[in-house]
Amino acid sequence: MSLRGQTAVVTGAVMGIGRAMVEILLQNDAKVALLDVNKSGGESLTEALGKQYGSQNVLFLDCDVESEEQFKAAFKRAVDAFGQIDIVFNNAGILNEATWEKTVSINLLGVIRGTYLALEHMNKTHGGRGGVIINTGSMAGLGPFSCCPVYTATKHGVVSFTRAMASASTVSGYGVRFNAVCPGFVQTDLFSNIPIRLGQYSHMADATAQLVKKMGVITPSQVAEAVLEMVTDETKNGEALMVMPKGKEYITFPNLISPNK
Repeated sequence: MSLRGQTAVVTGAVMGIGRAMVEILLQNDAKVALLDVNKSGGESLTEALGKQYGSQNVLFLDCDVESEEQFKAAFKRAVDAFGQIDIVFNNAGILNEATWEKTVSINLLGVIRGTYLALEHMNKTHGGRGGVIINTGSMAGLGPFSCCPVYTATKHGVVSFTRAMASASTVSGYGVRFNAVCPGFVQTDLFSNIPIRLGQYSHMADATAQLVKKMGVITPSQVAEAVLEMVTDETKNGEALMVMPKGKEYITFPNLISPNK
């Protein structure tokens, strides 16, 4: 699937995985709305990207994914500017076991909120054109990350929500595909700050460092390339793609419940 003429919305867009995704979308001729709470960073990045890819193809919107009002307004402004929304990358996230309520609010509720607001514009049964929504999970969404139980819970929630939405979309005729990207350790600020964000599990910092040493670290660009694969391959729906230093793998889950049975 070509991205020429497609419009994307990316949350947590100013740094790390989000920024890498914005760049790869622009490189593939999509128009991109960058949503982030980092207003100064977002404006600076948008100016730089506008010079490289055309100011008409990039838009920064100051948006906190915890705010229904801000999120809804951002989608409307993206549609007003670009005409439609075809791709949504719900990527904003944090890791902080000390402020676990905020971790749940951003990592899980933000993804759900972003998905439902996106569907208001994308759902074919409501006049939308369809499209694809990709949510940022984690290897912690596929197996327990013992030093970060709440982060683990949110990412398991993201993966399961994504898979359930893919099934619901198919049954209901939304015309929207749903996939989750599940990277290992990624060289981002979130990764760099893990040792000081463990809260009551700070005693596990050394063990976590040993796990990082054993598993290795990937770049945001590697994650963005995996996301692009799920965006452009129209056969991908309900997938969880694990991305690790040794490569990537689509995860196979047990089929315990099927709406077709």
